[in-house]
Amino acid sequence: MTTLIQWLDMLPWNLIIIACLTLGLAPFFPEPHIWEKLKMLVAGTLVKPVDIFDLLMHATPFILAGLKLAATAMKG
Repeated sequence: MTTLIQWLDMLPWNLIIIACLTLGLAPFFPEPHIWEKLKMLVAGTLVKPVDIFDLLMHATPFILAGLKLAATAMKG
């Protein structure tokens, strides 16, 4: 059975970076979608399930990057 840290080790950085730059930031104009959803979250207007799902979808690459960075730091 593969643990989360082993799975993150197998996931290449270039794939995570490409995902962050494409899925994480798309659409790019007028502003990145994740930025719009984070502003809604701070303002307290992120209430529709579709908006919450959208935030999670666009945040996933950044969450994976953070987890991989933490796993790499823990390994030393």
